[in-house]
Amino acid sequence: MTTLSIDIISDIACPWCAIGYGRLREALDASSEIDAEISWRAFELNPDPDAVREPIGPALAKKYNMSEQQVDETQQQMKDAAHALGINFDNMDSRYTCNTFDAHRLVKWSAQFEKQTPMKLALFDAYFGHAQSVDEKDVLLSCAESAGLDRNEAQSVLESDDYAQAVRDEEKLWQQAGISSVPAFVINQKYLISGAQESDALVKALSDIAIKESV
Repeated sequence: MTTLSIDIISDIACPWCAIGYGRLREALDASSEIDAEISWRAFELNPDPDAVREPIGPALAKKYNMSEQQVDETQQQMKDAAHALGINFDNMDSRYTCNTFDAHRLVKWSAQFEKQTPMKLALFDAYFGHAQSVDEKDVLLSCAESAGLDRNEAQSVLESDDYAQAVRDEEKLWQQAGISSVPAFVINQKYLISGAQESDALVKALSDIAIKESV
């Protein structure tokens, strides 16, 4: 058994990040000789905390210079990909843009309890499955609870500046390392897999890396 360290650079507001993790999980389940230690790393698609919330369709059309029909088609492709992985994207069309900085702080905090992945998945489910704004305190606290974390402790984090500098430092680190889009998977701090690649491709990539690392 080869254990790989996998840093997942992602944003809660990125649907391909949720899909990318689902495909990674599928690939790891199919790779009986590989185990993984996963760490979630922060990246913000909408880093402006003062930005006005917008419905996601018009916001994406404006950002990527697409028609709303093209946005709808792309959203449907993502829904289909998520559904195939058992990921809830039922209300992703109804979501609004939002800042995810506080959500990243909670993901950082949850690491000490080995709850990063449950926390991240709860946030994905809230945002894409239920179109909840993951910059609202009550939503964040409910996500923490559903991840098996203490609501009162999570509230204390949100009411402080705890983990704020850690998130900023982490974002800067990965940007300086050349990460400009997400998801990005960094294996053993040496190998980069970019994007939400299909599970079969991930199986091969992880197997190739495991062979190199075992030599």
